[in-house]
Amino acid sequence: MKLGFLKPSFPNEKRVAVLPEDLTDNEICNQIFIEEGFGEFLNIQDEEYRSAGCKIFPRKEIFERSDAVFSLKLIQPDDYEMLRNKQMVVGWIHPDGSGKTFMEKVANPKSLVIVDLDNIYPKVYYKDDSAAIDWLKRDFIYKNSYNAGYSAVMHALMCFGLIPDPSLQVAVLSSGNVAQGAFSAAVKLGARPRMFYRKTMGEFYSTINQYDIIISGIEVDEPGKYIISREQLSQCKKNCLLIDAAADAGNAIEGTRYTSIDDPIYKEDDLYFYEVNNVPAIFYKNASADISRSFCKHVYSRDVKCFYELARSIADR
Repeated sequence: MKLGFLKPSFPNEKRVAVLPEDLTDNEICNQIFIEEGFGEFLNIQDEEYRSAGCKIFPRKEIFERSDAVFSLKLIQPDDYEMLRNKQMVVGWIHPDGSGKTFMEKVANPKSLVIVDLDNIYPKVYYKDDSAAIDWLKRDFIYKNSYNAGYSAVMHALMCFGLIPDPSLQVAVLSSGNVAQGAFSAAVKLGARPRMFYRKTMGEFYSTINQYDIIISGIEVDEPGKYIISREQLSQCKKNCLLIDAAADAGNAIEGTRYTSIDDPIYKEDDLYFYEVNNVPAIFYKNASADISRSFCKHVYSRDVKCFYELARSIADR
C-alpha cells in the first residue's frame, strides 16, 4: 500500500521519522511517498530519498495519493480538511491524551484508522474502539522514551536557570525508560537524585516536602489515579520544580496542563511545572536516527494493510 510521510508541522518538531539509509537497509513492503523538503532539518536532500526508491510529492499530493499518512506528532488543524474519509494516520497520536480532541473532532467523524505507535501499548483505533497491535512488542522504541526523560531534565533545568549540585534534593519517580533517561541527565548535571519505585512510593510521599526537584517518569493508565494529587502538591516545598518527563498532563500530576518548547514552564501556587510533550525534538539528530532504525524494522517493513485489517476486526465486533 502507499505510505506517505509528512514533514512535521507540530510546533518546534524537527525529528525526521525515516532516513534514506535505513530504507535501503530494510525490505520495505509499502510504496513510500515523501513530502518535498522532508529531510530539511537534517540537511537531507529529496534526491537522497529518490535514490532510496521513494517518490517525492508536495504536501497536498501526499494526502491525495496515500492510503496511509505518517505524521510523527499530531496532525495540526491546517491539514484536517485534506484527510479523506477512512484514511489511515500513523504516528504518535495519543488518542487518550493530547490527541483526544483530534479523535473527537476529526478522526471519529471521518472514520479514520488511527495507528498509535505508543512504546508500551501500541494500538489501532477505529471510531470509539481500539485493538492492541500484538506484533509490536513493549519497548520497541525504548530509546525515544529514554531520550524523552534525558531531554526533559536538560531542557527544564536550562529554562529554569538552575545548574543542580549535590545539595539539592531531587526525586525521580519510576525506574522505566523515561525515568532512567531523566536520572542519567540529573546525575550528569551534578545532582544526586533518589529514584523511587512502586514499593517505595510511600517513603516519597512522606518526604515530599523535602524535594527541590521532582521528576515523574510515569504515564497513568487509569483516569483519576494520580501519581501526585493536588493535596500532595500543597505539601511540596516552595519553588519546587516538577518535571513531568513522561508528559502525561493532568493525569500523572493532578491539574497540570501541557506546555511547549517555546514556553516550557509555568508557575502556580509557588510551584513550577514542566509539561512539554515533544521534548526529544530538542536533540532531534539523535532522536531521528533512533526512530528511523526502529520504525523501519518494526513498522515500515510491514504492509500497512495489516492495520486496516485490524480496524476491520474492530468494526466487526
